[in-house]
Amino acid sequence: MAGHHCHRAELGHLAELAALMSSSDGSSHQVNPHAKTEGALAASDPRDSGGPATRVRWLIVVMLMGFTFLGHFNRVSISVAGNGPLTAPGGMTEQQMGQVYSAFLLVYTIGMLPGGWLIDFLGPRLALAGMGLGMGLCVALTGMLGWAGMPVASLFLPLIVVRGVAGSCSVPLHPGAARSVSLWLPLSGRSTANGLVTAGALTGIALTYPIFGWVMDQIGWPAAFIVSGSTLAVFAVAWLFLSADDVLGHRWTNAAERRLVTSNRITPARSVASVRDLLRLFGNHGLLWLTLSYAAVSYFQYLFFYWIERYFSKELQLPDAQSRRAAFTVTIAMAVGMACGGWCSDHLCRRFGHLTGCRMMALFGMGMSAVFAWLGVSTKDPQQVVLYFSLALGALGLCEGIFWTTAPVLAPRNGALAGAFLNTGGNAGGLLAPVLTPMIGVRYGWPTAIAVACIVCGLGGLMWLLIRPDAIHESETSGPAVN
Repeated sequence: MAGHHCHRAELGHLAELAALMSSSDGSSHQVNPHAKTEGALAASDPRDSGGPATRVRWLIVVMLMGFTFLGHFNRVSISVAGNGPLTAPGGMTEQQMGQVYSAFLLVYTIGMLPGGWLIDFLGPRLALAGMGLGMGLCVALTGMLGWAGMPVASLFLPLIVVRGVAGSCSVPLHPGAARSVSLWLPLSGRSTANGLVTAGALTGIALTYPIFGWVMDQIGWPAAFIVSGSTLAVFAVAWLFLSADDVLGHRWTNAAERRLVTSNRITPARSVASVRDLLRLFGNHGLLWLTLSYAAVSYFQYLFFYWIERYFSKELQLPDAQSRRAAFTVTIAMAVGMACGGWCSDHLCRRFGHLTGCRMMALFGMGMSAVFAWLGVSTKDPQQVVLYFSLALGALGLCEGIFWTTAPVLAPRNGALAGAFLNTGGNAGGLLAPVLTPMIGVRYGWPTAIAVACIVCGLGGLMWLLIRPDAIHESETSGPAVN
């Protein structure tokens, strides 16, 4: 019932303020009950007398890229230490380190839907700030455990607890970033923004091993964790002061930018989702097909994230240093694909409509990814394998932005909850890859294991054809080009 009361109250505010905020062309602007009306802002800010739109929205995108970069850097850093000092003689076993990694993933996955509800309730600004401060503190605590004077072997249970809490703190990262993008950019520019944000995550993952490893070598693993976690926490404080939930609530935006972002839609930055709202997501056929398609993407991604270095070192018999370089190259290729794919998707969507443009990108990207991966396992030449696998993950990266753009469009009132729903399905699909891949590889060979992933990826692309056009919220399907 609380959700219904909140919804009626929001509608009352929206109806009252919308009349005050119509532009000269008669279109309505987004209304934030917590922000001043555009008329009041125009009267108090001399920049609103005319001129081009400010570009505060791209400052927000850059900061979201920083969040995903630092969030994943701090998330993966434990595996760098786990491959070195934490599992050195006298330290923890590899099985114990595996349980430490799993503690993060388990809590992260379980907390995703409640985290989406919290993002909608608090707004993305506070949710992401809390993520950065909480995750940063947990990473710093990991280092403090090393300074406590305890033997490394005795850190198993404390690390299980700290990494579990870190998993809960990390929940708002991707749903919160996608929600922020949906509130800060018109639909015509969101895939570009979401592609850049997810590229930040892949870049963070790729650079964790060389950068965190170097810092560990210079100052020791406890101090490396403290420096890394503190950097994320400081960034979160900067975000808190420099950001806002949406374009109407930021003091640096002018009227032209607010008109650009909010044309043809009224989306509150905050909402309270009821149990009925959550259940509606399971009945939202478009969101279900989108989530299943993203689970296929994640299965393909996680296979490479967890097993690609082993494939290079064991199957192709490459030296360790060369295997790491090859894995780095493949990961960076996906980051480049994400950044380029968002821009291409926005151009396709402006030309053919949102759903048709996204379908074209999904069918091309996921289809070509499957083809290139199959070509990669069909050859034993290391250079060709790296080339084909890089093209495979680069093609898959082309599709990443359209998922995070479309999920809030399919459930506009609870956009963060929809993003959390999408990410929960993605994690579920991704977690199957580390389990099924070695089982298939041992019994039928690694080429067969990767071929199965290719089939899953191709089927995931076809699922976009099952999303009905009327599932796309009409108020989100039009709007000006964004730059």
